[in-house]
Amino acid sequence: MHVERTFNDSKEVRDEKESWQQSFLKAAAALTMACKSKVRTLSRSRVHMWLLRISTSILLWTCVIQITAWGELWHPPLIRSWPLCFTHPQSHAVAIRQIQRVQRPRRAYKNNGYLMVSCNGGLNQMRAAICDMVTIAKHLNVTLIVPEVDKTSFWADPSDFGDIFDVNHFMSALGDEVRIMKSLPLKFYRKAKNGIIRSMPPVSWSNDSYYQQQILPILKKHKILHFNRTDARLANNGLPLELQMFRCHVNYHALKFTSRIQGLGEKLVNILRRKGPFVVLHLRYEMDMLAFSGCTHGCSEEEAQELTKMRYAYPWWKEKIIDSAQKRKDGLCPLTPEETALILKALGYDQNTQIYIAAGEIYNGTRRMSALRSAFPNIVRKEMLLTQEELKPFQNHSSQMAALDYLVSVSSDVFIPTYDGNMAKVVEGHRRFLGFKKTILLDRKKLIKLLNDYESGALNWDGFAFTVKRVHQDRLGLPCRRRQITDKPKEEDYFYANPCECLPEQCIHSYNQK
Repeated sequence: MHVERTFNDSKEVRDEKESWQQSFLKAAAALTMACKSKVRTLSRSRVHMWLLRISTSILLWTCVIQITAWGELWHPPLIRSWPLCFTHPQSHAVAIRQIQRVQRPRRAYKNNGYLMVSCNGGLNQMRAAICDMVTIAKHLNVTLIVPEVDKTSFWADPSDFGDIFDVNHFMSALGDEVRIMKSLPLKFYRKAKNGIIRSMPPVSWSNDSYYQQQILPILKKHKILHFNRTDARLANNGLPLELQMFRCHVNYHALKFTSRIQGLGEKLVNILRRKGPFVVLHLRYEMDMLAFSGCTHGCSEEEAQELTKMRYAYPWWKEKIIDSAQKRKDGLCPLTPEETALILKALGYDQNTQIYIAAGEIYNGTRRMSALRSAFPNIVRKEMLLTQEELKPFQNHSSQMAALDYLVSVSSDVFIPTYDGNMAKVVEGHRRFLGFKKTILLDRKKLIKLLNDYESGALNWDGFAFTVKRVHQDRLGLPCRRRQITDKPKEEDYFYANPCECLPEQCIHSYNQK
């Protein structure tokens, strides 16, 4: 019946086409007769010209009718899309993307279960973890539920994933590679709500075989698994090139901040750009950082006691008794604002340099920032560039505020972190991905010795400044191999700080030569 209907439909199209052709032929004949009646008054050349025009018109219209009839019968999408090319200014690019999307084969997908993940830490720790979890989901052929972000840490940020990242873009950008759902199917949702699902932290720094051999059987057995910790659960090195490059695809293409965050971040960058080039200083000198690290150089006795008390108040901060002086000597402390002022001057930045502080509230900032502000009066923060009304939606949402700093940091002319925490590393890697934008990676261990020598008088200013510049002449975020330490993954270079496999050809070549 369907075939007969299709045949009848095609017959009707052909009949209609023939009817149109006959009508045009009759019209042509009538016009020809009219032309002949005027032959007596027109020259032979003009008659020929008119006949040529009429014949050409008939031929063109006949072709159009045939193409239209053929299109109605077989519905080729390319023909149907032609009118859009003339009505939408961006339709050509859209059409190309649509064709590419249609022609790109979808990944063969077999659902081996559902994976829930609860990220822990600040914005950039969670960002890296999300990239790892998506990669694991792809590798295991499981359905990933949109990750839960940390709401219980020191910052107590109530934001959901969709308050920070564009969840629809996240899902669509990964749709050909990973199945992602906003929530569990009903039967699994009830289990999760009642707490009767398997929950566990995967082993830190694990490779792909660990997930294939140990995690996948659990997923197949229980059909649903919850990872309750996600930080550093995938190895930096030793993974297939395909997985490494996919981690970058998630990080640099799929993870996009919400339009509200993106818009305000772009506004900050534009305000700074109007005043000329600018440096972003990631001054990691907030109270939680100092308490966690135990670094109290330059603090009063009362401040040191306050920071120690805070460290003991958080049980997941494992290290309690810390030798602050030794830790600073080993280069494991963030530089103080006073030390940072000297380093910036030694690197050649003068008082006219525009500096954006990407950080939370500096601990006892009025006192500790005085030396830095005196040396560099053009210091600004987002709170100084935006109105209270603009920042109001972001108040008490530390991850969203950090996202604004992230956007400015990635866009800056120079990025200088004073501590190699998660934001410093992830921004460093993003700037490498964008073309090795200048990032000054401070060697704190060497700098502390130079600072001590300068402050004690063992080194004059010229010698100090010359040595600081020499130490950092090759620490600018340029192409280099990622350092690997097989038995000490915590001490090797972080993948997201130098995603070498995803960078220009020379980096991929060096990776393949390992």
